[in-house]
Amino acid sequence: MSALTIRPRRLRISAAMRDLVRETHLSVKDFVYPLFVVPGENIRREIPSMPGCYHLSVDKAVETAKELAALGIPAVEIFGLPEYKDEIGSGAWDKKSPVQHAMTAIKKALPDLLLVGDVCLCQYTSHGHCGALKDKYVDNDATLPLLAKVAVSQAEAGADIIAPSDMMDGRVAAIRAALDEHKFSHVTIMSYAVKYASGYYGPFRDAADSAPQFGDRRQYQMDPANIREALKEVALDVQEGADIIMVKPALAYLDVVRQVREVTAQPVAVYNVSGEYAMVKAAAAKGWIEEKRLVLENLTGMKRAGADIIITYHALDAARWI
Repeated sequence: MSALTIRPRRLRISAAMRDLVRETHLSVKDFVYPLFVVPGENIRREIPSMPGCYHLSVDKAVETAKELAALGIPAVEIFGLPEYKDEIGSGAWDKKSPVQHAMTAIKKALPDLLLVGDVCLCQYTSHGHCGALKDKYVDNDATLPLLAKVAVSQAEAGADIIAPSDMMDGRVAAIRAALDEHKFSHVTIMSYAVKYASGYYGPFRDAADSAPQFGDRRQYQMDPANIREALKEVALDVQEGADIIMVKPALAYLDVVRQVREVTAQPVAVYNVSGEYAMVKAAAAKGWIEEKRLVLENLTGMKRAGADIIITYHALDAARWI
C-alpha cells in the first residue's frame, strides 16, 4: 500500500493548528443585541418564552447597554411596548414613547454605542398589522408616510441606523427621502430586505405584544419557499438607498444569505430570531444540548454563510464565551 501524501487531518492536529488555519472568525464586533423597552421605572421582567431576555424600563435599558458596551458589543437594536395603541400606530413616532426615550438616554450615556431603530407599526397598532388598514388589507402606499415619520422621530432621538422591518414596497426610498429632508443624510438604513413569513417569530410576538388580531402577515412578508424573489427584494432596496441588507430569519435561510452575499456589495446582516433562540434555550434547559457549543456553532454558521452582522439574543452570552 502506497503512503498517503495528502492528509487533511494534519491541519486539525491541535487547537493551535486549528486556530491558525481557521477560515471563519466570529467576533463580538459582529453582534447587535435587541432590547425591549417598556413604560415605567425600575422594571426588569424576564420574558417567559425567551429565558435570559427582559422587558426593561428606560433606566434598566441604560444599565444593560453599559454592560453590553463593556463587553465590546458595538450596537443595540431597540424595540418597545407603547403606552397606547391606535389604528395607525401613532405611538411609534411619539417623542414620549419608551423607544425614543431609551435612544436619547442610551446615546447620552454611551455616545459611541450604535443605536438601531426598528421601524414598524405592528407593536403600535390596535390590529397588530405592520401598516395602515383598508378594510382587511394593509394599504402599502398609505403606510409609507407613517414609516417615514417613525424613522425621522428615531433619528431625532439619536438612532444611528434605521431598520425598516415592515416589508412594504418602496419603504426604503420613502424613509431615505424623509431622513435627507430632515438633515439626517448621515443616518444609515439597514433594510429588512428579505423578511420571510416565518413560524420562528412566535416568542418575539409574545415579547413585543405584536401578534395580528386577524389573519397573518403573508400578504406582505415573503413566502419561505422563494429565493429568486429575495434577490429581487435586495436589488430594489439597494436601488432605493439601503446601506445594509438583512435576511430574517437566519438558520433556516442560510442558503438565502449565501446568495444575497454573492449578489450585493452592501454589508449583509442576519437576524437570529426569537424562535431560534428559544429552541436552543429550551433544549439546553432539558440538558439535551451543550448550550455554549451549539450557540457558537450556529453563529459561526451564519458568519460562514456570508453575514457581516448578526442580530442575536445570544450576544451577551456569546461575547463572554468568545
